[in-house]
Amino acid sequence: MVERTPVSARLPVFPWDQLVPYRQRAERHPDGVVDLSVGTPVDPVAPSIRAALADAADAPGYPTTLGRERTRAAAADWLSRRHGVDVDPGSVLPTIGSKELVAWLPTLLGIGPGDTVIHPELSYPTYDVGIRFAGAEPLRADSLLSSGPARVPLVWVNSPANPSGRVLPPEHLAKVVAWARERGAVVASDECYLELGWEGPDPRSILHPSVTGGSTEGLLAVHSLSKRSNLAGYRAGFVTGDPELVGELLAVRKHAGMIMPDPVQVAMGAALADDAHAEEQKERYRERRTRLRAAMENAGWQIDHSEAGLYLWAHKPGLGAWEACGELADQGIIVAPGEFYGPSGKNHVRVALTASDERIGAAVQRLRG
Repeated sequence: MVERTPVSARLPVFPWDQLVPYRQRAERHPDGVVDLSVGTPVDPVAPSIRAALADAADAPGYPTTLGRERTRAAAADWLSRRHGVDVDPGSVLPTIGSKELVAWLPTLLGIGPGDTVIHPELSYPTYDVGIRFAGAEPLRADSLLSSGPARVPLVWVNSPANPSGRVLPPEHLAKVVAWARERGAVVASDECYLELGWEGPDPRSILHPSVTGGSTEGLLAVHSLSKRSNLAGYRAGFVTGDPELVGELLAVRKHAGMIMPDPVQVAMGAALADDAHAEEQKERYRERRTRLRAAMENAGWQIDHSEAGLYLWAHKPGLGAWEACGELADQGIIVAPGEFYGPSGKNHVRVALTASDERIGAAVQRLRG
């Protein structure tokens, strides 16, 4: 048998597997677990979106990788209407959620051994994993490098950020774009929390004119409906930006069979055309955030950044991330240790707002002691 090195050997341990002992501790609580460790939606999908999915269910033929014209137009209209970003619908490409695009983008762009890809110092683990899939070298960096690796074909940014909720101002984004263009690098911006701003200025897309200088050259924005519209189970997302780059992604994805199911394309179009359900969902999260933040602060926790997104980035003086997870697990509450997102998260935990009103209420009660 030919010896081979499994791809999994190049990857870190799946982070959430490490939470099993803490879940077991939390399960001892007489009122059950409050799971605030994963940002998975728990609220219903809007009836209009479910109806659109059902109406499109008779779909025996293969969908196209490019996607439905109406769906792409709905995405372009949403970006213009809600975020002041103008893109041609022909430069919108549906993706099977945003995680698969994050994981495979370096490979789809032809990045490989000898290349270095920059991603945020604190970041969603899939950036790092996707870079490793491609055989490239990941580099954590928040500040622009005056010198460094010779070959940096891709830079990831994430604003609002997971896990910290930090929002990058347009001036910073514009500097990243200028730095990357000087070096011929692509900037990919993960914007799945773009509509979930709470404090300060509204988050800004990498494709906004104040950032781009009027050109989308070298820029890609990645969007997901998992958070905005509770469509995590639908796997509905899209990427848009530089027409040449989107065309390159389309050509490769055709060969790989990376195709969003047709009924999901219809449902995504319906979701993007409807702002009311998204505003209603945002208000649910706002109420949960207000209650949970106050309870944590009253219990001695400090909240850092967290001005946007679906998480509270919290620490308790004197506790490391895993000690903090243990303290909360003993109260029946599960959170994610900051180390999942990079070494600089070693003293923080990420607390998700994606639990029902009843479970958030239970967490608040327990934090009060």
